[in-house]
Amino acid sequence: MSVVCPARRQLLKGLGGVALMSLLPAKVMASRSTQGSRSLSFYNIHTGEHQDGVYWLDGQYLGDTLSSFNHLLRDHRQDLEAPMDKRLFDYLYQLQQRLGSAEEVHVISGYRSPKTNALLRSHSSGVAKKSFHMSGMAMDIAIPGMKLSHVREAALSLKLGGVGYYPKSGFVHIDCGPVRHW
Repeated sequence: MSVVCPARRQLLKGLGGVALMSLLPAKVMASRSTQGSRSLSFYNIHTGEHQDGVYWLDGQYLGDTLSSFNHLLRDHRQDLEAPMDKRLFDYLYQLQQRLGSAEEVHVISGYRSPKTNALLRSHSSGVAKKSFHMSGMAMDIAIPGMKLSHVREAALSLKLGGVGYYPKSGFVHIDCGPVRHW
């Protein structure tokens, strides 16, 4: 779990990246390989909620942003939140980079409680009994303006986890479990 330092955040806002970098010794700057930021933007199609933000900055995950993402990705049927695996956000970030898209990601499903998973499983053979959704390690997504087949191919090319293709239902499943596809 990352800890957010309000003083650091204020320093970043007040000074800006260039000024902050000038305060660091050259040796420290040269040794840092984790510079930059990563941001994502979500729309939950079931709740109508939007959320965006920088979730990673200079090698650190930002707890406030991750918490807001966890809320949006909650099990809306049970209104239950769970911490989502940070690797999933990195997977999605890299997927958008590969696609050349900064569009808001439409979320069909994020976290699922065991109760919700069992309910969905009783209505569909496409829901796994031990779904990665129940561990906060999976999302079902669509990206406006992108063909689902392109999203699928880009996700497969990254080899970062599971990729499920559901063109009739209008989404691609990604998870940070073992590399596999269906």
